This record gives sequence, C-alpha cells and structure tokens, in this order.
Amino acid sequence: MGALVWLLIPLLAAIGGGLWGSWANRTRKVRGDGPELDGYARFRAAMEKPTRASAEPDGGALTGR
Repeated sequence: MGALVWLLIPLLAAIGGGLWGSWANRTRKVRGDGPELDGYARFRAAMEKPTRASAEPDGGALTGR
C-alpha cells in the first residue's frame, strides 16, 4: 500500500503540471510575424549598405603607402 502512495506523488505532480501549463498558455496573445519580419528587413538593409572601404576605387585594399 505504501508503494501506491509513492506512485501517486509523481502522478499528481504530472496532472498539476499539465493544468498549470494549460492555464499559463491560455493568456498568451498571438503576436504574428510582424516584429520578426521588421527586424529582418532592418538587418538586410544594414547588410546591403556599402561600407566606406568598398566604396573606394581600389576596393579598400592596403597599398603599403
């Protein structure tokens, strides 16, 4: 009988965890992809900007002068 009581502890913990997880997830709002896509667009714009070294005629190579 004592072994059954010890087996109830993880069972009750699993049930409690499942209930808490479903309750915690119910209040979340769906955000969508808007903020992620905006961040990606800013990243692409920053990567496409020419740097000062690549804008020089020789490509910014060191000439040893």
